[in-house]
Amino acid sequence: MPHIDLNCDLGESFGAYTIGMDEKVIPFITSANVACGFHAGDPLVMQRTVALCKQSGAAVGAHPGFPDLQGFGRRQMKLTPAEAKACVQYQIGALKAFCDAAGVPLHHVKPHGALYNMAGKDRALADAICAAVKESAPGAVLLALSGSEMVKAAQAIGLPVANEVFADRGYRPDGSLVPRGTPGAMIEDEGEAIARVIRMVTEGKVTANDGTDIAIQADSVCVHGDGPKALAFVEKIGAALQAAGVELKAF
Repeated sequence: MPHIDLNCDLGESFGAYTIGMDEKVIPFITSANVACGFHAGDPLVMQRTVALCKQSGAAVGAHPGFPDLQGFGRRQMKLTPAEAKACVQYQIGALKAFCDAAGVPLHHVKPHGALYNMAGKDRALADAICAAVKESAPGAVLLALSGSEMVKAAQAIGLPVANEVFADRGYRPDGSLVPRGTPGAMIEDEGEAIARVIRMVTEGKVTANDGTDIAIQADSVCVHGDGPKALAFVEKIGAALQAAGVELKAF
């Protein structure tokens, strides 16, 4: 039976601010990308999110981003490769401490937001992130945009890598994501999201924003936890995949 990972970006609350519905979402996913305090999250939220994942059996991953709390890590920053590597290592170390304390493995690392998208095209930045993961989290898998420079950088150094696709984001013809704030960036219709996911997983194709079909490899499907329909998406997409004969399983 074919299988697919269903992941969600979580642990993004901090202080007095609550973002997402982590407790309700986690039971429906197979892996979680946990914010590490730079773009979102705080120590108590990280600790609690790891505990929730342990309880449900979801694999735990670090979700390091730019040090940009106000911009939620979605604004581009100009960091040198050395600075980016250090930022990623710092955040991996923070989450790994909570994983070690809870007795669960740090399963993967997925960069967040602008860092993720920039590294998808910038090989030097991608190389720095991959080096950080390999050195700081031996055995962890890099989760990266399907077909991106991060995937190539990981393969070049023998770092395990999984290709990620998005249920709630639009694609451009080059395989990159449609930038937020522009038409077609977000997929909000549940039926459309389900149909796109089923096609990406079973056919390896997705329709870009210019109407053309592009090839895509799906090892893991992401739903953004801060989206208003995150809970409905993970529940219904998971059910649709299983109905199509696809097993939900962490990569």
